[in-house]
Amino acid sequence: MTNPGESSAQILARHPGIQRAPFPGLELFQLKRFLPPALCAELIELIDANRRPSTIADANGDALFRTSETCDLDPVHPAVRNLEDRLFALNGIDPAHGEPVQGQRYAVGQEFKAHTDYFDPGGIDWDRYCSVAGQRTWTFMVYLNDLEAGGGTRFNAARKIIQPETGKLLAWNNRQPDGTVNPATLHHGMKVRRGVKYIITKWYREKAWA
Repeated sequence: MTNPGESSAQILARHPGIQRAPFPGLELFQLKRFLPPALCAELIELIDANRRPSTIADANGDALFRTSETCDLDPVHPAVRNLEDRLFALNGIDPAHGEPVQGQRYAVGQEFKAHTDYFDPGGIDWDRYCSVAGQRTWTFMVYLNDLEAGGGTRFNAARKIIQPETGKLLAWNNRQPDGTVNPATLHHGMKVRRGVKYIITKWYREKAWA
């Protein structure tokens, strides 16, 4: 029985069109045209209206480690509720275990260097971010637009770069079968060369989000 804060390869595989990347040690999925263009455009408008400089949980001394902008999306907005409904239909994760949806905007030259979405159990901010809801389980990310050049997502362990396409979803399990974090999920939001990149990200937790 899947825990309420997790999905599974079996659950995701039931959705028509979903593809699993053939990389051992990494549960990584792709689904093209997950969101329709009109909904993507609505979400881009919301991101542009409320964006702010992005931050990282554990400071590492590199001021250029994450140079994008971030937006916390209003959960009651119809476009966000539409997105959440689609995610639940796909992954079956109890919505109470989800963090609020975030949007990110990357202008030319901006990036998020190689990182993992899970929190370092030994990190200085572990208690601050994980004492209530626990570790992150799954990541669901959607590209909201095409790009002229750059802006791909590179998974280092798999030596794979996934290019942005309007409405395309990526999903991955941040943990290994024994529940420990999976270093193979290390990924890099690569520099945008031409255009502006928009994505949304939805993270889920072991326990209900408070």
